[in-house]
Amino acid sequence: MALLALVPLAYVASYVVIIGPVDLWQLIARPRIAELLRNTVTLALACMAATSVLGVALAVLVERTDLPGRRLWHGLLVAPLAVPAFVNGYAWVSLDRSINGFGGAFLVVTLSYYPLVYLPVVAMLRRLDPALEESAWSLGHSRTRTFRTVVLPQLRPALLGGALLVGLHLLAEFGALSLLRFPTFTTAIYDQYGSTFNGAAATAMAGVLVLLCLVLLLAELRLRGDRRYARLGRGAARGAVPLTLGTWRWPLVATVGAVVVLAIGVPAFSLLRWLLVGTSTEFPLGELTQALVSTVVLALTGAVATTLAAIPVVWLAVRHRGWASTVIERSTYVANALPGIVVGLALVVASLRVVPVVYQSAGLLVAAYAILFLPRAVVTVRAGLEQAPVVLDDVAHGLGLGPLATARRVTLPLIAPSLGAGAALVFLAISTELTATLMLSPIGTSTLATEFWSASSELRYGAAAPYALLLVLVSIPATVLLMRTDSPATATAVVEERVPA
Repeated sequence: MALLALVPLAYVASYVVIIGPVDLWQLIARPRIAELLRNTVTLALACMAATSVLGVALAVLVERTDLPGRRLWHGLLVAPLAVPAFVNGYAWVSLDRSINGFGGAFLVVTLSYYPLVYLPVVAMLRRLDPALEESAWSLGHSRTRTFRTVVLPQLRPALLGGALLVGLHLLAEFGALSLLRFPTFTTAIYDQYGSTFNGAAATAMAGVLVLLCLVLLLAELRLRGDRRYARLGRGAARGAVPLTLGTWRWPLVATVGAVVVLAIGVPAFSLLRWLLVGTSTEFPLGELTQALVSTVVLALTGAVATTLAAIPVVWLAVRHRGWASTVIERSTYVANALPGIVVGLALVVASLRVVPVVYQSAGLLVAAYAILFLPRAVVTVRAGLEQAPVVLDDVAHGLGLGPLATARRVTLPLIAPSLGAGAALVFLAISTELTATLMLSPIGTSTLATEFWSASSELRYGAAAPYALLLVLVSIPATVLLMRTDSPATATAVVEERVPA
């Protein structure tokens, strides 16, 4: 899997060598590159910080306070995952053309991506033993100090993993930023290939994106450290005592409601408006059905393949820590920072030179999805495996179970929620993928994302609305799956039943 994920990097590196150091420097040392670098880095850092703060704050409100209607708010706060970022951008731009540039991009991307931090943090909070916090309180620590010294360190893998996903997605985001007219390396690469087919300039910019990705990976690795987060036993089989909000209750309810309105209310209103009043609105049932079926089949196939591919990578990284397993795991993240068009070109070149028979096949497209979205599965599955105690494997081995039986009867039940969440996240990403699908899909294949982009790029907002609505509807089941988080006590009970006494 690491070798497959590194195919796009090998393509970029080989092209950079062909260009040569002199020409490469001339391509990079330009004022335009400095502007793109400033835009990309500023937006990535701002959105990573904003989604981290927003995701953690909302997760704490839902899981650790007496906020009214917490189950309802949890569902609504996860719902933005069902609205692709470029559909969100389309919704805001089509309502108000003045929403563009850095401000518009920051708003839309933050509202679209904060669930990537919120969901893993919620899962971690549900798994924490409340006795840890109660012990801190008994020692005289305030709730604020307890959260900072006890709870927040336990949230580190989920928080850093979610922020890393946000950063990597921002490096490769095209649709939303193109609609909002905020130039980054990804939009510039697409323009180079689309208008002048300047492969040298585009590949040089892709090389800069790879360097930015490596910086993100090293920073996340440094901040996460090598701590282990698993515990033995069920802990206290009860939830934490919720914090009473008092006079802050209704202002905080209004704040959470404002986030929900901005994240899903505005896109819903925009879609309904264009469906009703758009002059270009039409419902070609044949084309809609074909695009819907293709999207669902490709997304399901890619989600299963990508999640299965993530399991051995995560197993090595968590169960067999070392420099080799770290390099393998980190290598799977690199392609996620590259635009889909670069990954598509890399696979086109590799397939034509090595295995021409797979060119323009569904298998090659699924391989591209696995390369692009493997980090989503790796981050989610790792968060679950981190909390599965390795001693349970040792106990199973001592009772006579082999490695495969131990994995099937002990480890997999513990990480099953993480596997489901990872598959759902990948499904959501594949169903909205655009550029690689345009380049690698078999002849005659169309998806909801490609048909939506074809209409919206021509400013036919009414014609794009049905495809956007179907994209949202297709994403709802995966979003609902992400909301169903099993408790650690349940998972432990399953293991106890499956391990022979």
